[in-house]
Amino acid sequence: MRKIVSIVIGAALVLAALPALAQDKVITMSTTTSTEASGLLDFLLPEFLKDTGITVRVMSKGTGAALKDGMDGNADVVFVHDVAREEQFVAEGYGTKRYYVMYNDFIIVGPESDPAGIKDAPNSAEAMKRIAAAKAPFVSRGDDSGTHSRERQLWEATGLALTDAKSPQDADGWYFSIGQGMGEALIFAEEKEGYVLADRGTYLQYKFGRTQPYDLVVVYEGDDMLKNPYGVIPVNPEKHPHVKFDLADTFAQWLVSERGQQVIADYQLHDQPLFFPDAK
Repeated sequence: MRKIVSIVIGAALVLAALPALAQDKVITMSTTTSTEASGLLDFLLPEFLKDTGITVRVMSKGTGAALKDGMDGNADVVFVHDVAREEQFVAEGYGTKRYYVMYNDFIIVGPESDPAGIKDAPNSAEAMKRIAAAKAPFVSRGDDSGTHSRERQLWEATGLALTDAKSPQDADGWYFSIGQGMGEALIFAEEKEGYVLADRGTYLQYKFGRTQPYDLVVVYEGDDMLKNPYGVIPVNPEKHPHVKFDLADTFAQWLVSERGQQVIADYQLHDQPLFFPDAK
């Protein structure tokens, strides 16, 4: 009888421990909205779970806010797209290493009629300058994201006077800073029949992945300043001992492995790849 009771108690203890064990294999990732809005994470994370048994809980926000999560110890790993700020994050000890993962590109989308005449611009800075000169509606994410950071770089490259180093000085009435993610910015630009800087992955998802596609088209693309690299960084356990570094590093290593890179390459929409593997 004692033996039976011992077996029952032992089994109960094992069953009670299972939820805790499962919970231990969960990490929190703070990532840019474009990895989620593009549909990539819905495709990629189930494959990672299948290979490793690790669940990734996603917090989607602008790159600046995602890096802040890492700095505050609110995430185990960050997956973002602003190389300068990522390198600073590592240099200041908040992350252990930046891994090159993939890239896509930024594009300027807008009405097919192209009222600012940017289609034949010689470079992206000139395209932005023409938008400003025409006072054509332009939608900015205005959310300190990687996309917003690149937009600021493009405005700076125009040589135009800027307000608060982020928008043209005479932006009243045509420049809309909405403080929202990429999807919301695309929808707002559609409503205003305006231009917006977008990452190609999210644009394609919103263009072809919705029941009601929108009319915005790619008006300008291909400039060197529009390349958009993504990196993954495990949060440094020396800064935040509670983070699940081993699991986070497993995720980073999987992303840059042959298997992870192939999963990224396989993600397509309407036979168009949304991201390109870029592990170094």
